[in-house]
Amino acid sequence: MNITKLKEAERTFFLQYPGGFSNPEMQKIAKKHKLEKMNKMVWESFTMDQFENPEKIVDSMVRVISRSSMVSLFEKPKFRDLVKALSDHEKELLSFGLKEFLHGDQEPGFEMMCGLLHKYKLAKWPLLTACPVYYRPGVEVFIKPTTAKRVINYFELEGLKYSPSPTYDFYRAYREQINQMKTEIDPSLQNDNAAFCGFLLMSMQ
Repeated sequence: MNITKLKEAERTFFLQYPGGFSNPEMQKIAKKHKLEKMNKMVWESFTMDQFENPEKIVDSMVRVISRSSMVSLFEKPKFRDLVKALSDHEKELLSFGLKEFLHGDQEPGFEMMCGLLHKYKLAKWPLLTACPVYYRPGVEVFIKPTTAKRVINYFELEGLKYSPSPTYDFYRAYREQINQMKTEIDPSLQNDNAAFCGFLLMSMQ
């Protein structure tokens, strides 16, 4: 990690947006993303007891991804149509994978979701990471290919090589470095990883 570049990004950001995320311009951007509303919806949709109904869980996944401002308009209808076409067994697998990722053993949960989506050529980073980052915004990360590649290269994140084929090893390593970067900057920028990565992206433009 290049601390010098990170500190310079922080300094430039606060000069351009005094108050950081509380700046009126940043608040306008945040309003468009509706993070608080999305977080609340995900917290209510993916509690442990909800996973007793796989059909309801996958419907909730479609709703979250459809309403997420972070997922591309190109991927949203493809995911929606895929879920409609899944068998009951496949819906159970997708639901169980998310349950494991959020409430159990993350790696097999991730691989289960990824394997099912890969079967239909929809194993895309945004589809796999949208629900988790809304559920645990201060811990999990949303991986958007263009942003992740730029962050890795610009801030010189060591040992990370982006791959369009999702793996849990990359996810875990990228998450670890993003959360480490947060500890080096102002606490006001640390609460939400989606917002933090937005700050990183803005600082590179």
